[in-house]
This record gives sequence, structure tokens and C-alpha cells, in this order.
Amino acid sequence: MATEQELSDFLKSVEKRAFKRSVYHTRDEEAALDIVQDSMMKLAQSYGDKPLAELAMLFQRILSNTTLDWFRRRKTRNALFSNMSDFESAGDDGDFDILETLELQTNSEGTESAQDAIERAQILREIEVEIKLLPGRQREAFLMRYWEEMDVAETALVMGCSEGSVKTHCSRAVAALSKALNAKGLKL
Repeated sequence: MATEQELSDFLKSVEKRAFKRSVYHTRDEEAALDIVQDSMMKLAQSYGDKPLAELAMLFQRILSNTTLDWFRRRKTRNALFSNMSDFESAGDDGDFDILETLELQTNSEGTESAQDAIERAQILREIEVEIKLLPGRQREAFLMRYWEEMDVAETALVMGCSEGSVKTHCSRAVAALSKALNAKGLKL
């Protein structure tokens, strides 16, 4: 059984990655914050008494389900009525870079030139754009496997599909990203 402190520490450790994953899926920072907060509350209320080792898988499943619920609610709302604000341009300044939070390698910390930093930021921006363009299931599998560093079995459990489907989604995502980035002259 996880103690209150262990649960709190766990939630702090997954907060940023969960938010980034939700932003990728929803493309809406406010919705992503709501999804992550709801997921954390559901975990704490319903599964706070589970062993610490089980919390990661439970949280990933709750986060996925909460995201799906958000999409269902949005689809239903949009089918019932049109919100005039949907036709307005987004008010955010667009400078949130989901990948800019990646840290420099520890051996090059503080030694990166301004040109290298700009080039790295541009490459990361291109990668972010291409990840956002992936189909939903491919993006979900890709992010869980390579962002969340979950294994195939864990990803399949969270996504509610077979391990073979996860491998297929990841393979297609990597191929699509590679093709798109190569077309832009980026060899990764």
C-alpha cells in the first residue's frame, strides 16, 4: 500500500509528462490541464490504497480513459451545437514548445553555442509538428513507448489492444516521422 507521501511523490513525478502527453492529444493546454488533474484525482480517490508498483500502470490507463472521455464529450457537444468561439482564432501566442523542455546532455551542459541551440530548437519544433500530425492511435502508442518509456505489454494494456497492434502503431509512427523529417532534410 502506498503511503500518502509516496502517492504525492508519484503524482509529482508524472505530472509534467502527463501534461505534455495530453497536450499532444488534445492540442489544447487548458483541456490537457483538466485531463491531468482529473486523472490524478481519480487515481488518488479510487486507487490511492494500491501498492506503489501498480500506480504507474493505473495512472496511464486512467489518463488514457480521461482523454478519450474528453474527446467524446467534445464530439457530443459539437454535434449538438456550435460554439461561436470555435470560429475565432486561438488567442495563445503559440510559443509553447512541448519539446523545448528536453534537457541538454549533461556532458555538453553550458557549452552549446547559440547557433546549435537554435538549430536544436528548430529540429525539435519540426519533430513536434510531425508528432501532432500522426493519427491518434499511432501518436498514443508512440508517445507511450518512446516518451513514457513503457514496454509493449504495458502500452497494450493501457491502450486496450494487443501487443501486435502496439508494435504496428509504433512502426507506422516511426516510418511516418522518418519519412516526413527526411522530406524536410532532417536526418535523425
